[in-house]
Amino acid sequence: MRSPDRTRTGQLLAEKLNRYANRKGVVVATVPPGGVPVAYEIAIALNAPLEILVPRILSYPQNPVLIMGAVSAEGTHVLHDEVIQWFKIPDAAIDAAIAIESAESRRLSKLYRGDAPHLEVSGKTVILVDDGVTSFPSLRMTVTVLRLRCAAHIVLVVPIATTSLVRGLQAAVDEVVTCFTAGGSGPFPQWHADLGQVTDQSVRDLYERAKSRLTGSKADKPKRRKGIKALQI
Repeated sequence: MRSPDRTRTGQLLAEKLNRYANRKGVVVATVPPGGVPVAYEIAIALNAPLEILVPRILSYPQNPVLIMGAVSAEGTHVLHDEVIQWFKIPDAAIDAAIAIESAESRRLSKLYRGDAPHLEVSGKTVILVDDGVTSFPSLRMTVTVLRLRCAAHIVLVVPIATTSLVRGLQAAVDEVVTCFTAGGSGPFPQWHADLGQVTDQSVRDLYERAKSRLTGSKADKPKRRKGIKALQI
């Protein structure tokens, strides 16, 4: 079972989320670039604002295939402790990667969002949309940022996932919604028939179109920090 493209995927997922349509206190969030076309369709269908978050992977410079964790534009980070301990990665390498990638996250956030403030998510339901391609550390970082911003309820939306992966995701978020759940274990199975590149301009255009529909959003003002569920990687 596959979807022809990200637009159709967003439409299919929106049908499974119609209980959230036209409700106050609902925000649709995603990670660019690939998640934006999917999330845009959901935001339009639900009449909800669209939020873009830009986590960055922390790779060990001497061996880029080793993922140490992920970081947000604000410098908040999550680390893959087992990888760091097993390969004895020094603190200096971790700190350097955090500095470099948090700066890149800020650059990309500016590129995609301009000067738009982050949406207020404290006390709200956040529908976190993934196109099935985002890396697990990036997904974990995004959930962490939303928890730190005091989101009341996080609904993770993915086109397709294995049953074992759904169980793992449910440990960190409040709800998981998929178009199709496959048996077995492992990463996200292939879903899109067309995984064409999503350009930076497309991300900006979709974000601006979504923003222009809904005005009056307030800048994010983080409140009291609540407990964070750990999403294991």
